[in-house]
Amino acid sequence: MMYSFDLAVFRYLNSWVGVSPFFDWAIRFRAIYLWYLVIAAVLMFAAVPFVFPRARAARARNLRLLRDAAIAAFMGRYVITELIRFSYSRPRPFEVLADARQIIEHATGGSFPSGHAALSFAVATAVAFYYPKTSIFFFLAAFSIGVSRVAAGIHWPSDILAGAIVGIATAWIIRHLLLSVSVLSPT
Repeated sequence: MMYSFDLAVFRYLNSWVGVSPFFDWAIRFRAIYLWYLVIAAVLMFAAVPFVFPRARAARARNLRLLRDAAIAAFMGRYVITELIRFSYSRPRPFEVLADARQIIEHATGGSFPSGHAALSFAVATAVAFYYPKTSIFFFLAAFSIGVSRVAAGIHWPSDILAGAIVGIATAWIIRHLLLSVSVLSPT
């Protein structure tokens, strides 16, 4: 059942490839480069209190945000995702579907879960702990990255969903571990 849903959503999103040069550019941009804008936005959050004197009170808070986002992103993408991939190597859509339109070069195998989704959703969740309203933009960017990676032919929708779950859960666990450590440590 899930495979047919995966296939149907993949085929719909992948059908946008080749429709126009603009759509192809937009898919590539969101699948590859939007992540760098997300990184820049988090770094700007951390830098604002150091640049603007009125925001000095937020220095410690923004540095904690940067710390939490970095740890959650690293753990979600390079530890948990890779452990899952080590035990379950799922082929990418372009490997199993002759009619898949792949517009981004990518190595074979290791499709599940999506590392980009784990990374971007971990950062969005970390932002949500400090700036809930602003985090909406980070979640939209993470969702857009995931959808574009499916449209680009390199992930299945369930890869993105699993990556999102890994990223959100990792950020939540890291946040609560760091809070428990800071409560236990002397000030």
